[in-house]
Amino acid sequence: MSAVDATPADVWAGIAQVTTVVLLLVVVHRPLGDGMARMYTSVKHMRVERGTYRLIGVDPDAEQSWPAYLRGVLAFSVVGVLLVYVLQRTQQVLPGALGLPAVTPSLAFNTAVSFVTNTNWQSYSPEATLGFTVQAAGLAVQNFLSAAVGMAVAVALVRGFVRRRTGTIGNVWVDVVRTLWRLLLPAAFVVAIVLVAGGVVQNLSGGTDVATLLGGTQHIPGGQVASQEAIKMLGTNGGGYFNANSAHPFENPQPWTNLVEVFLMLAIPFSLPRTFGTMVGDRRQGIAILATMGAIFLVSLSAMSIAELAGGGSATRAAGAAMEGKEARFGILGSTLFATTSTATSTGAVNSMHDSFTPLGGMMAMLNMMLGEIAPGGVGSGLYGMLVLAVITVFIAGLLVGRTPEYLGKRIGSREIRLASLYILVTPTLVLLGTALSLVIPGVREQVLGTSLYNPGNHGLSELLYAFTSAANNNGSAFGGITANTTWMNSALAVAMLLGRFVPIVLVLALAGSLAAQEHVPATSGTLPTHRPLFVVLLGGIAVIVTALTYFPVLALGPLAEGLVK
Repeated sequence: MSAVDATPADVWAGIAQVTTVVLLLVVVHRPLGDGMARMYTSVKHMRVERGTYRLIGVDPDAEQSWPAYLRGVLAFSVVGVLLVYVLQRTQQVLPGALGLPAVTPSLAFNTAVSFVTNTNWQSYSPEATLGFTVQAAGLAVQNFLSAAVGMAVAVALVRGFVRRRTGTIGNVWVDVVRTLWRLLLPAAFVVAIVLVAGGVVQNLSGGTDVATLLGGTQHIPGGQVASQEAIKMLGTNGGGYFNANSAHPFENPQPWTNLVEVFLMLAIPFSLPRTFGTMVGDRRQGIAILATMGAIFLVSLSAMSIAELAGGGSATRAAGAAMEGKEARFGILGSTLFATTSTATSTGAVNSMHDSFTPLGGMMAMLNMMLGEIAPGGVGSGLYGMLVLAVITVFIAGLLVGRTPEYLGKRIGSREIRLASLYILVTPTLVLLGTALSLVIPGVREQVLGTSLYNPGNHGLSELLYAFTSAANNNGSAFGGITANTTWMNSALAVAMLLGRFVPIVLVLALAGSLAAQEHVPATSGTLPTHRPLFVVLLGGIAVIVTALTYFPVLALGPLAEGLVK
């Protein structure tokens, strides 16, 4: 399918897929968004929640300042990293090890950091590296916990706008426990059943050896795939049970399961703006945030789809379609919808190989992450990323009209804008610095060029840039041509994942505490209305100008240069 020979049926099929997903999101937006708002504002605790609080020894009715909230997040995450690391290093003596050896130290560290930070970067082939216990007790558990942490931080920031002169932003243990028991666990249970009905594998089989048509033998692996797939998508995690991720027929067997997985990635992130609007008492604010997210998403999807339909160069056109690395059961438009969704959220799952996309199509996947994954972003992280951009937007608008900037009744002063500015600078610094160091440090450069990068030139730079973009933005997808299981890449990407996750969280929680300590400021004639189309346009423009254009020089050396070569 090229631009000149794509049939109307192909185009209409793609439109039908997008329309189906949009309709499903519309159906769940209000009940899910309002339900999450009630979940985070209720003063009642469920019995199972009270038992959990007693088990971990916390007072659920105690409010926390932002430093106390942050200490809880960090302590929780450090324990998670240590647990997943130990499970991998002792895998050979654990039940269900399938005869696999212990994971090497650098790879175990990278994987532990990856799943705790909601990145789910995988420098290994899962079915050949990890046994049942590590997959279930390590990776699947962290899929739940890391998603809950992201949502808790987002809600803490929303409380910063709501509260007046308190300095407290909630209780991290209550927010995480409620997210798990009231939302993620029950929803994932239902989703897993749906996926099993669609043909996704769920068993405790170590695999089956079958005879091939050519007389050889092939090992067909099994595992608890559906249960991990459910939270992988719902929590915008992305780590696959198999190396092929959601391109594997055991993870994503049919076109309709493909749409279900796309919907799952978007359901919570696109409903959180409703939660935000409900909690701040003005649902129009949530609609403005949602409209900005939706507009950016649709523009990105359109650009990627056009690039892939057009193909890239004479070879693709001669073949009749840019189908290399794509599954025939999904086609080009089913692949671009999935790729846009997984990179515009922080999921990182793939149902096609992004490395095989056309240069400009692959660049759009990178740009989705470079924007900060705000359209709609990961569970929690997308909302708090967009709210930070909203703070910058009202500040710039205030400068233009000579007024003190305000957002939702809170003044945006020097402290708030410093925190927001630092937030914006974190991931570009990590991405560009990590890419540069990989190419200039003696010894490291030789390892990267000789082992990690199979493709030379512009595409090799794109592969390296994509890796650090994915790690620093906690996405987890990759250009598959890169070999990342080396000491340098495992270590450097792990550092990028840690700093890319927790430095922004520190800044967001500090911003939440600063806002919560303020009194409410009444709106005046000089206050910028933040629920109207003008603000949506400004916010979208700021998102593109402040974030994406930071990367333009390096994109010009990588995918843009490659895409311009005829």
